[in-house]
Parts: sequence; C-alpha cells; structure tokens
Amino acid sequence: MASMKRRGFLVLVAATVAGGGRALAAEREMLVFAAASLTDALEEIGAAYEKEAGVRVTFAFGGSGDLARQIRAGAPAEVFVSADLVRVDQLQREGRVAERVALLSNRLVVVVPAGSSLVVRGPADLRAVQRLALADPEAVPAGAYAREWLEKVRLWAEVRERVVPTLDVRAALAAVESAAADAGIVYRTDALWSKRVRVAYEVQATEAPRIVYPAALLAGASPAARGFYAWLRSTEAKAVFVRLGFAILETPGP
Repeated sequence: MASMKRRGFLVLVAATVAGGGRALAAEREMLVFAAASLTDALEEIGAAYEKEAGVRVTFAFGGSGDLARQIRAGAPAEVFVSADLVRVDQLQREGRVAERVALLSNRLVVVVPAGSSLVVRGPADLRAVQRLALADPEAVPAGAYAREWLEKVRLWAEVRERVVPTLDVRAALAAVESAAADAGIVYRTDALWSKRVRVAYEVQATEAPRIVYPAALLAGASPAARGFYAWLRSTEAKAVFVRLGFAILETPGP
C-alpha cells in the first residue's frame, strides 16, 4: 500500500508539471514555515520528500503568530503549518491561502524538571509553582491554549503573575529542562522526546481546549510546494506524526 501511495504521489507531481506552470525541475528548493512543536516530525518528513521528489525543503520553525506576520511581510514561504486555526483563518481572509486542511491535533501536559519532587495531581497543584513557563500566550498558540485551559479551571488569575513567557513552546520546554522554571505547560509531543523533564500531569480531554494544526498551501505556490503539501497527507508522513505523538485529523489523502 505504501508503494502505491508513493507512485500516486509521483504521478501527481508529474501531472502538475505537465499541466503547465513552472517546471518542477526548475523548482529545486522551497520554504516551509511551521510551528516549533513540529520540528522533529517535519524534518524527518521533509527528508523523505527530498529523497522522493529531488526537491530541497528548507524549514523555518517558530511561533505561529510570528511566522504569520512574516508571511504578511512578504516572506517567500509556500506552505504554512500552524499550531492553531486563527493564523490560517486570517491569512485566508487576506487571500494568501490557496488550499488548507486540518491536519493534526495534540495534547497539553504539565512538565517539571526530571529530578523535581513537585507533584501535580490536578490543576489546583499549580498554585504551588513559583515560575510557570508558557509560550507567550499573546503570540503563540501553545501559550494561548494553556491560558485557555487555566481560565477554564479558574486558575489563570492566580498564576498569571508567575508565568514566564517564552518565544515558542520549545523555549518553554527548555526553561523547564534548565530549571529556569519550576514547571511548564507544553504539548505532549514536545515532552515525549526530552529526557530532562517528566510529565507531571496530562490535561484531561474534558478540560482541554481543541488543538488543531492546519496546513496551508499558500497562494502562488510552486508545483514542488504542492507536492510537499500532498506529501504531508501521505501514509509515510502520517506514520511519522503518529510515532511522534500527534493525532491525525485529516481524512485519507494521497
């Protein structure tokens, strides 16, 4: 089945090139903007796409809000994978999105340094935390999701003065790893690969905000970018996402 998917993908790229536009052979490099929490998954998926299509994929990872601002400022990204719907909705209203799909979901967890004795049995235990690392809630989806959860459980007003805002979710994780923060709220997928933190609490589904990662093919994208956008929904890519802890939202694709 996987080989059939790959053949179908390559036929799709060949048909796109034959149908007109810039030839894929001339499009040897493309730029993808993506949420920092996708770093490990997309680097692996991008390497597989390069091998299949012979196209170099360059990534810029960061907070989704900052990346969206760069797109508005004219950054030459062709695919954008955001950690929330808000940024892609805004870009679509501005006519910057050619196609989009709700690709992935994730979970929030509370992490503490691996050697910490802090026990978090529920949200109320965060009252004992003196420094709580979050991606900046005003600019980064992970932080906004964390704030939404804390508001829902009526804790945000109590802990907000102790929040250490960071550039993105990976920076929040790093703050906990280095013990610059006593605890942090990050995605489950970020916590899974770190050996310097432990998960103290996983946010319950009944409390959690709905986390959606949309993938957007940006207006004017090249055939190579269209191919990568399709590759994100391939069997191979989905296997990587699942292995690294993401949940698949998108229906079966090429």
